Amino acid sequence: MKTYVANADNIERKWFVVDAEGQTLGRLATQVATVLRGKHKPTYTPFLDCGDYVIVVNADKIVLSGKKLDQKFYRYHTGYPGGLKETSYRKLMNTKPEKAIELAVKGMLPKNSLGRQMYRKLNVYAGPNHEHAAQKPEPMAIKD
Repeated sequence: MKTYVANADNIERKWFVVDAEGQTLGRLATQVATVLRGKHKPTYTPFLDCGDYVIVVNADKIVLSGKKLDQKFYRYHTGYPGGLKETSYRKLMNTKPEKAIELAVKGMLPKNSLGRQMYRKLNVYAGPNHEHAAQKPEPMAIKD
């Protein structure tokens, strides 16, 4: 019996839509990252992008447990001396709620060109509307 290895020609991609309302940030991000990588498929191949497209709506209604809204910070460095910038997740959720989900999912993908290719298949929207109706996305159930 031969081992099946997928190639770029025979990968079938689907579109999924996820409603983030009332979901916990980390638990949602792990399941979205799994679908983006393609690990939910029996044809998963580690060196290929065989994942599906994911649309996340209602990003502004996501939940963080405990006191993370005030105690968790998003930090980045500008590259200049003394250029460490930080913002609390409360401020991030008020200004750019889609950025919180994007950062959580991006951190769970591979840190190479394959991970960047997978990350491009993620679309996050703060409200309930999205512009991908033509792709006929299927609703994805989030496991608790």
